[in-house]
Amino acid sequence: MHICFGYAAIIHDRPDAYSFLPELADSPVDQISIETAQSGLDCSILERLPGKTIILGVLDLSDPFVEEPRTVVDRAKRALAHVAPENLVLAPDCGMKYLPRDSALGKLRSLVAAAESLRKEY
Repeated sequence: MHICFGYAAIIHDRPDAYSFLPELADSPVDQISIETAQSGLDCSILERLPGKTIILGVLDLSDPFVEEPRTVVDRAKRALAHVAPENLVLAPDCGMKYLPRDSALGKLRSLVAAAESLRKEY
């Protein structure tokens, strides 16, 4: 299941939490995709989703600036404090189609570098 606050290029005001996220714990959904880079979501709520695979948005698409891999690692670690590494998949937040091609490619490269770094650490 994919949940988001809308494309960053279009929707600029975002809540700081998914108030209904814990209700998905008992659902038959195996994977839950959420964005956290743009919203700064408090990832402690992910503890209430045991056994679910979390597809975590870690690229801020509200800004074409390409994050350093370290920034992406830090965003992922906010979730890794609450989700087992084998249950976490890194992804961009919603709206990559609105970025210039070079920016999108650079962000994806940072995501790959961050994932490689985290695999070595965990």
